[in-house]
Amino acid sequence: MHQADPKPYWNTNVARHPGILRAVPEGCLDALDVGCGDGLLARKLAGRARRVTGIDRSPEMVARARELAPGHEQLTFVEDDFLTAQLPSAGYDFICSVTTIHHMDFEAALLRMCELLRPGGTLVVVGLAREGSPAEWAAMIAAAPVVRITKVLRRAHGPEGMPVADPQMSYAQVRATARRLLPGMRYRRHVLRRYSLTWRKPLQGVERLSQAPGRMRG
Repeated sequence: MHQADPKPYWNTNVARHPGILRAVPEGCLDALDVGCGDGLLARKLAGRARRVTGIDRSPEMVARARELAPGHEQLTFVEDDFLTAQLPSAGYDFICSVTTIHHMDFEAALLRMCELLRPGGTLVVVGLAREGSPAEWAAMIAAAPVVRITKVLRRAHGPEGMPVADPQMSYAQVRATARRLLPGMRYRRHVLRRYSLTWRKPLQGVERLSQAPGRMRG
C-alpha cells in the first residue's frame, strides 16, 4: 500500500487535475504524463490506469517523483526529452500534459502526442499562453482579482525547482494550431490563466497530421 503525499499542495496547475482525471477513459491500460514534475498527477492517475509513465527532462523533478512513489508498482518515471525519448508508438490510452507544452515546440509536441496515442485514446493538454488581442487582455484583467484571491485562500504553492518559461504563443494561436492539427479538438479557456485541449483520437481513418500546413509561429 502506497503512502499519501507527505505535504499535499494546491496551485493553479493542481486545480486542473480533477478535470484531467475525469477524462481518463474507462478501462485505461496505459497512461502517459508529459512533464510530470514531482509526479503528483501521475500518482493520481495510478488510481485510474493500470500502468502510468511520467516523463520529465528535469533530473531533480524525476528524482523527487521516484522518491514519492514507493509502493506504486504500476508507476514508471523517465528522465528524458519528450520529443526524442524512445516511447512506444500508439502505446497509450491516455496522454496528458500540464503547463509543459510551452517549453517545447508546440506543433511538434502535439504531433508526438498524437503518434503515441492509441486509436480511440484521449489526449488532454493544459497550457499557458500569452494575451495577444484586446479581448484576451480584457479577459485576463477581469479574472485577475479572482486569481489573486483564490491563490491567497488556497495558499497556492508548488514543489521547488520546477522549470519555468514564458509562453510565446497567444491563446488564439494555440487554438488555431490545435484545431488544424487535431480535428474535433475541444478548447476551453479557464479563469485561472490556463487553457485546455481535449481530443479523442479516431478509431480509424486518422489523417497524416505531419502533412498539415506549415507551422504557426508564436
